Amino acid sequence: MIGAVGRKRGSPEAELSDRFLERINAAGPAIGVRETILREFDEARYREAVQRRDTEAQNLLTRTGSFDRCVVLDERGRGLTSVAFANQIAEWRDGGTGLCAFFVGGPDGHGEAVRARADMLLSLSPMTLPHLLARAILCEQLYRAVTILSGHPYHR
Repeated sequence: MIGAVGRKRGSPEAELSDRFLERINAAGPAIGVRETILREFDEARYREAVQRRDTEAQNLLTRTGSFDRCVVLDERGRGLTSVAFANQIAEWRDGGTGLCAFFVGGPDGHGEAVRARADMLLSLSPMTLPHLLARAILCEQLYRAVTILSGHPYHR
């Protein structure tokens, strides 16, 4: 499950995310990866960034349902190779993790509640990425992980 702050708007990045989600959901069940869905949440409208982050964090944590693992996208997080990312997903899957949540924050980043709940802070890049592009990259890397774990030649 991917929880993301901000609504996608008919952009090429959103279409790319949707395409990779379809691929994940077609290939994932064969290797024990559950359906991956994207849940979007509106950006908070407070004047102060701290209030916006805290409100968005509460929405991500309380409105996404229950999950076993939480991966929070953060430019200051840990960078992984695609193979290491796939291996981490396999380790969690094989260890009995039922549902893994991936959180993409709003323009101000994540609130402390989300960061505190994270099992992993993951960096897609040390650079700041537009949120819709970060979603597309995350979806592609999730699909790549599925193909790595299934032995598909997509990752070579």
